Amino acid sequence: MERSTRLVICDVDGTLVGNNRMLSPAARQVIDQLRQQGIYFGIASGRPVSEVETLLERWQIQEPFDVVIGMNGAELWDGIQGDFSDYFKLKPEWIKEIMELMAPFDLNACIYKDEGMLCQREDEMTLQSVRRSGKKIQIAQSNEEFYAQANAKIMFRTTPDRLDAAEKYAKEHPSSFYKAFRTGPFILEFADRRISKAYALKKFCEKHHFQMEEVLAFGDTSNDNEMLKASGWGVCLCNGSEDTKAAANAITEKSNNEDGFAWYMKQHFFNGGIEESQLKYDLHG
Repeated sequence: MERSTRLVICDVDGTLVGNNRMLSPAARQVIDQLRQQGIYFGIASGRPVSEVETLLERWQIQEPFDVVIGMNGAELWDGIQGDFSDYFKLKPEWIKEIMELMAPFDLNACIYKDEGMLCQREDEMTLQSVRRSGKKIQIAQSNEEFYAQANAKIMFRTTPDRLDAAEKYAKEHPSSFYKAFRTGPFILEFADRRISKAYALKKFCEKHHFQMEEVLAFGDTSNDNEMLKASGWGVCLCNGSEDTKAAANAITEKSNNEDGFAWYMKQHFFNGGIEESQLKYDLHG
């Protein structure tokens, strides 16, 4: 890859990790090699920064990442300077309006609240989510609990067919204050229109005096699009959504379940510096 790269940043689910959500030996080796070469490595996630920190423990990584973007860009942890910033949150009246907009689709609204997950009801998708995150599920007694205070985002979980209709309806009823975007096959999210992973990434780059052109970014779905387009080189995993593939400069040859991130880095960045034997991904860990 003929360019100067100072930071490699990755989305987590569907990108850096496979469906078992564990960091593979090959991905770990890529991160180690980047650090050995003096290149920063970071995570850009829809999860809160605090939840990403639990991933480090699960993956048995001792040294914190150089940057963690959380809540799709509403949170930024600068691991180099050791400080935290947060940006534009949804106002309570916007959250109320969003819930009324989505009410005809009978979706399950969820927000992060008090270190837990506040949901309208308990279902298998929300249970799976809290099991993965280690957070406690809270069932709202009324919708007023969702818009009692500002929040970085509100999520709606449902089946893909219902989500298609809800996403289409949200796009047909745009707001000048907030936006809707899909973050997976079962989740539609709303956030302040000014927020994106690209926004927080630019803030980090400005603080450390390097250009967005010096960033190599990886993602797989709509909340990664702006980050891929704003970076010097954006890569979408081949399992990614069509809109994200269109936003990227390149598409990986292998999926997230086949170590697509590590494979791409081996083929196009390190020029064969990772052993082929390391690129075997066990889906069951």
